[in-house]
Amino acid sequence: MTDEKTSQDIAEYQQGEATATVTAPAKLQQTVEIRDTGPCKKHIKVTVERKDIDERFHEKISELVADANVAGFRPGKAPRRIVERRFHKEVAEQVKSEVLLASLQQLAEDYDIAPLSAPDIDPSHIELPRQGPLVYEFEVEVRPQFDLPNYKGLKLRRPVHTFTDEEVAQEERRLLTPYGQIVPKPEGDAQIGDLLVVDAVIKAGDREIGRLNEATLRVEKQLAFKDGIADKFAEQVRGAKAGDVREVDIKLSTAVSDPSLRGQIVKAICTIKEVKTVILPELTPEFLQTFGVKTAEQLRELIQVVLQRRLEYQQRQAARQQVMELITAATSWELPPDLLRRQAHRAMARKIMEMRADGIPEEEIQARRRLLEQDILRSTAQALKEHFVLQKIAEIEKIDITDDDLNAKIERLAEQEG
Repeated sequence: MTDEKTSQDIAEYQQGEATATVTAPAKLQQTVEIRDTGPCKKHIKVTVERKDIDERFHEKISELVADANVAGFRPGKAPRRIVERRFHKEVAEQVKSEVLLASLQQLAEDYDIAPLSAPDIDPSHIELPRQGPLVYEFEVEVRPQFDLPNYKGLKLRRPVHTFTDEEVAQEERRLLTPYGQIVPKPEGDAQIGDLLVVDAVIKAGDREIGRLNEATLRVEKQLAFKDGIADKFAEQVRGAKAGDVREVDIKLSTAVSDPSLRGQIVKAICTIKEVKTVILPELTPEFLQTFGVKTAEQLRELIQVVLQRRLEYQQRQAARQQVMELITAATSWELPPDLLRRQAHRAMARKIMEMRADGIPEEEIQARRRLLEQDILRSTAQALKEHFVLQKIAEIEKIDITDDDLNAKIERLAEQEG
C-alpha cells in the first residue's frame, strides 16, 4: 500500500514531537550585483552558492529518511536515494522558499536599499536548480539618494501676534454662532458675524468665469472660497442691505485649473438678497458645560488658549515652508516616476470626487481634466520632495514621532473641525 506524502505532511512532521536545539541560521554565501535602471529604480541580481542549498536539502532529506513511508519498505527503512527521489519536488520547494526568505532578509541587512514598494519578484517563477547556484533577479523602487545642503543656522521669519480683546470676542462669536438663532435683519447694515444671502457673478475682466445662486456667506474680514480668498470681504460688504450690489475682490490661488487665471484678482458682483444676523445663546452654566467650563471668564480663557495654539501652528507651518523652499531650491534630483504617477493618480481621484460632490457636470469635469493633471503632477512632485527631505532630516537628527505629537495633532484637527 502506498502512503502518498505531500509537502503539508512534511511540514507537519517538522513541527512534530522531534526536539532539537534552535540556533540562529548561518549567513548565506551569496553575491549581490546592484545597478541603477532609472531614477530611484535598481536592478538586483543575487547568486546563492550551491553549498548553502545542498546543506539545507541534506538536512531535510535526513529528517525524512528517519520516518518516510515508501511503498515496499517499512517506515524509516527506505534507502536515502529512494527517499530523495520520491520527495525531491516537495523538499526542493521548501528549500527554495527558505533560501529566498533568508537571502532577502540578508540583503536588507547588508545593503542600504530603502525600498519604497515590494520588489517585483514572483517565487513561483524561480526554479531551484539541481546543480549550480540559485540565481534570481528583480527590480525595486527605492528612496531617492541626495545630499542635503546645510540646513542649520538658517534665518527664518517667525510670525508673531498679540491677540486683542476684539479678536477674542470675534472668536467667541464664531464659536457660539452654531448654537445661536439665525433671524432676518430687515434694516440691513451688514456687520462682521452677519450672514448675507447673495447671487453673484464672478468675472475676470469682461469674461464670466463662475456664478453663485442663493449663496449664504458669513461676513468676515477675510472670506475663503474654493479657489481664492477675498482679503477685504468685510470692508467691501459692510453696511449692505437687501437690494444692494457690491463688488468683492477675490485673489485666485496658483492652483486653479485655468493657467491664465492663476494668482489673478477677479471681481465678484454680489447682489444682496437678504441680510441675517445671529442671536447668540445665553451663557448659562448649563450651556457652558458644552465647552467644559463653568463661567464666561473661563470660556474666554479657553478661547485665548485656542488662539495661541493656532498661532503656534501657523508659526511651525511658516518655518517649515521657509526651510523647504531653501532646501528644495538647492537640491536637484529626480523622483521615482512610478511613485509620482501613483500619488498623482490618487490626488486626481480625490479632486474629481470633490468636483462631483460640488455638483459640477461631468462634461465640465472632463474638460478640466487635462489641465488638472498638469497641476496635480506639479503639486504632487513638490509634496513628495518635501516628504523625502523631511524624512532625511528626521533620520539625521534622530527625530521620532511620540504619542504627545500625535495627540497634539489630533487636538489641532479637532479644533479645525469644531
